[in-house]
Amino acid sequence: MRIIHGCSFYPAAMLSYRHAYHAGSHADVLKHLVLMLCMQHMNSKDKPYTVIDTHAGAGLYVLDSEQAKRTGEFINGIGRLWPRTDLPAPLAQFMTSIKALNQSGQLRRYPGSPWLIDHLARPIDRLRFCELHPTDFALLRRQYKEAGRRVMVAQADGFEVLKASLPPPSRRALVLIDPSYEIKSDYLKVVAATKDGLKRFATGTLLVWHPLMPLIEANQLPDKLKKSGATHWVHATLSVCATSTQGRGMHGSGMFIINPPWTLAAELKATLPYLAQTLGLDSHASWKVDEIEQKALKPGDA
Repeated sequence: MRIIHGCSFYPAAMLSYRHAYHAGSHADVLKHLVLMLCMQHMNSKDKPYTVIDTHAGAGLYVLDSEQAKRTGEFINGIGRLWPRTDLPAPLAQFMTSIKALNQSGQLRRYPGSPWLIDHLARPIDRLRFCELHPTDFALLRRQYKEAGRRVMVAQADGFEVLKASLPPPSRRALVLIDPSYEIKSDYLKVVAATKDGLKRFATGTLLVWHPLMPLIEANQLPDKLKKSGATHWVHATLSVCATSTQGRGMHGSGMFIINPPWTLAAELKATLPYLAQTLGLDSHASWKVDEIEQKALKPGDA
């Protein structure tokens, strides 16, 4: 039994999750779209900020690799957006970053969140990437071995690092919490880390990705996050197909954003209908954006 943020957990299973099998999926598209919009808002002020990615992965993925081709998830994700010429403005901006990685004109590479964060952040901002899997950590460290003090890469438990990193010296922070949820204790850890993060740094922007699937822990997570102590949040979900009747399988994903940009809810409401239509696999594809009922933040408030 381990004690983390005051909560008890059974020891984690052996590391096995590799994001290379899922890179460029519909879940990545939603996650990275929200990440981009939040970072653009952070960049609108001159003051530096810190970005913490608790489960960074390898940082960059090759879509014609054995892992990516084995699942083919990118085909119905970023693959469907790649040839489109009618993208809403936020998605067009996102695709600009993807095309910067694929200047040959062929979709061969997809960014992990570290690459996208580094691509969007400014020289004055500080980046901290955490990854436990030894293979992915080695790839991530190699990518940033000459980045200097601006980028810190650690083979460490992102939940533990987050606890020690807030509040940041810059007093501005964006945190991406994106575990694999392969073990059920991840759901408890996410809630505990969110509560602790808000206690340590109430004004930080926290982005929590979560799967949509027929699992009690998955269904309960958004409600638990709403009760975490946040006074302003946006919850966006994208479903691409019907819920599995066999009690397993992910039919979509969600992003829960605490202290979001004041423009985020409107941007997502204008963009997610397009994503649901374009990435949907059946007639059950849908989207939803909820926001806590309070006065919207104004520019300069966050």
